[in-house]
Amino acid sequence: MNRELNIKLVLKVLGGLLLVEAIFLLTPIFIALIYAEYSDVRYYLIAMAVAIALGIAGLFAGKSAEEGVGKREGAIIVTTTWVIYTIIGALPFTLSGNIPDFTDAFFEILSGFTTTGTTILNNIEDMPNNVLFWRSMTHWMGGLGIIVIFLALLPMIGGTGYQLFMSETTTPAKEKIHPRISETAKIMLGVYVLLTVLCLVALVIAGMDTFDALNHALSTVSTGGFSTKQLSIAYFNSPAIEYVVIFFMFFSGVNFTLYYFLIELQVDKIKKNEELKYYVLILLGATLIILFSHIDFSKISNWREAEQSFRSSLFIATSCITSTGFATEDFTLWNSFTWVVMLVLMISGASAYSTSGGIKISRLVLLAKFCYYEFKKLIHPNAVMPVKFNGQVVRDDTMMRILAFSMIYIFIIVIGSFVLGLTGLGFEESLSGVITCMADVGLGLGDLGPSHSFSEIPVFSKWFLAFIMLVGRLEIYSVLLLFTPAFWKK
Repeated sequence: MNRELNIKLVLKVLGGLLLVEAIFLLTPIFIALIYAEYSDVRYYLIAMAVAIALGIAGLFAGKSAEEGVGKREGAIIVTTTWVIYTIIGALPFTLSGNIPDFTDAFFEILSGFTTTGTTILNNIEDMPNNVLFWRSMTHWMGGLGIIVIFLALLPMIGGTGYQLFMSETTTPAKEKIHPRISETAKIMLGVYVLLTVLCLVALVIAGMDTFDALNHALSTVSTGGFSTKQLSIAYFNSPAIEYVVIFFMFFSGVNFTLYYFLIELQVDKIKKNEELKYYVLILLGATLIILFSHIDFSKISNWREAEQSFRSSLFIATSCITSTGFATEDFTLWNSFTWVVMLVLMISGASAYSTSGGIKISRLVLLAKFCYYEFKKLIHPNAVMPVKFNGQVVRDDTMMRILAFSMIYIFIIVIGSFVLGLTGLGFEESLSGVITCMADVGLGLGDLGPSHSFSEIPVFSKWFLAFIMLVGRLEIYSVLLLFTPAFWKK
């Protein structure tokens, strides 16, 4: 029988998390003051006041809470946090009239927090700088994870933070950086900040102005995809900027624990990491497939055109597999085979413990090994062939969870495509819309392609895709568990 929910601790943690959002709401206020957008400041102050009031109320209600976060508390805290953060984060947009419709504002901010990058804006360059920055900042907060940042900044719940950490970052590859989860969170946050600063500097050197570079650094390292330009990275028409973005998209898709091993000079752990090896191989293979599938080599007359073709293929492959969603070309003009490769990359995702979405390469590698050994057992039924990953035997119950996760993931894509089709969207829009939101990528096909936005889709579709974004970002279980009757039984 399940124990009673620790409601007081849930309220206490939610209170602390809301205070963290209040702190981050100061950042667009600074931008508004710098660029003399004074009229928008009060709307962020209102959102801050709401966050602080609810935060203090939560801390007060949970002041005598007993420690002990179980799976149920973890699922409630994580899912509720992302929803409340989105509601409060959308208030400045709605109140200011920059995005007057609350559905659109909620969709835009949740797309930011989940690092999906789908947008309802058709006039990005006309938006105030504080709006553009707050969109990018929501990417950065959600990329590493709201809970991870909270545990790094305010480790107020002691050892019970582990369940919260795993509720937001479920993964089959449980590499331990530090025995204390708060220290693990601090290390990951440190790596995240360092990558962001390096990306910012590199973009400035490559030719971006400081404001654009800051926004794109926040979006790139979080593998989010929001841009300050309607044409995304294509606007800058700069090979140097594109290579910088490719570089940091790729390294943001690497398992963050490997950076710690690099700092500690534990090079053997990096060399033996199977996920990193397959990540590189899949990316390079996909780049070549895309290159040969959509390029007309008869029209390439010099090495510059060949380099540009390779760069565009590498860019879109990296953008898809890391779930970033930036674009340098209108890929909807390419052939349909290329679209299939892109959709497969979106579903795949990059590494566990990175900022990318998707199923994750570690799961796919384990599934491939499991299927391969099952075929071999048909020939050698008495053979013992354990599935190994990074030199360690993977337990049967872990494999069953991975199989279940992957089947549910695909099932959601199929059902979601059917639901969107019923709302009037075409096949390309329905399938790519669900995949891009489930994998938190942001790239769609047809009328959801890079030359369009999600502004014209039905209201129901926006709320449905918002739900899909949340399910995909929190890797299914934390959200869907809340809809099972057994979850709420005492």
